[in-house]
Amino acid sequence: MGWIATIILGGIAGWLASIVMNRDASMGIFWNIIVGVIGGLIGSAIGNVTGFLTDDAGWIMYLITAFVGAIVLLAVANMVQRGRVR
Repeated sequence: MGWIATIILGGIAGWLASIVMNRDASMGIFWNIIVGVIGGLIGSAIGNVTGFLTDDAGWIMYLITAFVGAIVLLAVANMVQRGRVR
């Protein structure tokens, strides 16, 4: 997949994950893209290990795996933030 498609799908996945995790108000478009792209890497790793993601997967499967990976990333970020002393 091209880098422009990766940025677009990452932005969508990060935005949807931030809505699900109630972090949309604290994140801008830049962080949605970053979370989505990193979430795509995490989701691809999870998808490859579980056999969910195959070589002929379309853009919908990549969006789903990026979405799941972004949720995992935001859940870890929430746990780290809760552990901080405020």
